[in-house]
Amino acid sequence: MQIAQPLEIAIEELSKLPGVGRKTALRLAIHILKTDKESVNKLVKSIEELKTKLRLCSRCFNFAEDELCQICQSHKRDKSIICVVEEASDVIAIERTNEYNGVYHVIGGVLSPLSGIGPESLKIKELMKRFPEEEIKEILLALNPDTEGETTALYLARLIKPLGIKVTRIARGIPIGGDLEFADDATIGRALNSRTEI
Repeated sequence: MQIAQPLEIAIEELSKLPGVGRKTALRLAIHILKTDKESVNKLVKSIEELKTKLRLCSRCFNFAEDELCQICQSHKRDKSIICVVEEASDVIAIERTNEYNGVYHVIGGVLSPLSGIGPESLKIKELMKRFPEEEIKEILLALNPDTEGETTALYLARLIKPLGIKVTRIARGIPIGGDLEFADDATIGRALNSRTEI
């Protein structure tokens, strides 16, 4: 089937986005084609501004419009607690909960020797530089509970604990609305070990 070249180019570009296959790219392209010109211009402008107005915070490597992100600039945040996350998208997820009031450090991934990602590939050195400059009492590790996340958490704990700084992890276990019957053994075990008093 012949497709008009502008549509084919749009499908090709949209299908490069993560999680977007060719069929979804086609639906998106047709939706954009049917949308009024003003809305399309707003979309184009917002994408351009992502590339021109956003950068990484020089302190925590979260998304920022200025040298420092809004969280690092805030006087209301508890700067004695740093939550270490893999990606800036994890900051957004944690912020949506409205349960955390500390600051962050985005390391930019996890250790994965098989993929050639060692400590030098991540923002670990930059995290360590923050300790003498800031009065940090706790490092909260909020890394994904997979093999690479566990390896990275253990590596960071070994680096940080000798400095006399408390190292904690986010709890892992049964999700709200989850069913014990369908949870795997490791998840149930972690939930039991991470139990809290009520």
